[in-house]
Amino acid sequence: MTETLRRVGLVGGSGLYTLPGLTNTSEVDLATPFGDPSDSYVTGELSGVPVAFLARHGRGHRILPTEINYRANIWGFKTLGCDALISASACGSMKEAYKPTDIVLPDQFVDRTTSRVSSFFGGGCVAHVSLAHPVCPSLLDLLERAGRAEGATVHRGGVYLCMEGPQFSSRAESFLYRSWGIDVIGMTNAQEAKLAREAELCYATVNLVTDYDCWHEAEEAVTVDAVLAVLKQNAEMANRILITAVQAVDAARGCGCRDALRYALLTRPEDVPAETRERLALLVERYWG
Repeated sequence: MTETLRRVGLVGGSGLYTLPGLTNTSEVDLATPFGDPSDSYVTGELSGVPVAFLARHGRGHRILPTEINYRANIWGFKTLGCDALISASACGSMKEAYKPTDIVLPDQFVDRTTSRVSSFFGGGCVAHVSLAHPVCPSLLDLLERAGRAEGATVHRGGVYLCMEGPQFSSRAESFLYRSWGIDVIGMTNAQEAKLAREAELCYATVNLVTDYDCWHEAEEAVTVDAVLAVLKQNAEMANRILITAVQAVDAARGCGCRDALRYALLTRPEDVPAETRERLALLVERYWG
């Protein structure tokens, strides 16, 4: 039996507030058990593929990285029938080889945030998903192919450090992170990856290098003006990569992302408070129903 491709979720970060090329569009406002998402979802078709797009920071860039309701955003994609989620976001480079306008496709995360909720669970229900490999290898493959097909300079793999922000790094922090072997730095992707895994969504992210953070002796320290200038160059490329990538998403991906909760749920269903079970029904009832 041929598996049917479900809707692909797309997250736009700094400088990516809309998605050109969408047809048959409609806006969907969702209320979730975890509050409101960053904005309305825009559903439609991209090159014939059903998609749902969300501006991570809201249109007009109104929401700080720490203020983003990551749980609501991911829950909304799950509610809309997505089982794959591709993220695009700006990042700083921690290595000479990763230049502004390059594309980095990280496959690991270091989470240095301190003020964010990164799990749907709690309230009487415990789950521990594996994040040994937090990025879907199938999505990573197709993003690499799409990036190279569009003529981008693509670096596959690497470690993304997620900082709290909203301030950029101090030079001391920047040099520390370089000593750890960090490849790129940003403020959003770790929470998305964790929650996507709990929601059993395949996840991968396209990181658009805008600057060298503040470690590079020959470059000026990162500023918003400098980031926005590079983002204008990156946005067109990012959109082309997303359009190419969604056409290659395979319904029968050979990864384990969509069964991540199968052996992760520790609490017996009968011991979970009714209110919590109802709140988490979208995730757990396939195993407990």
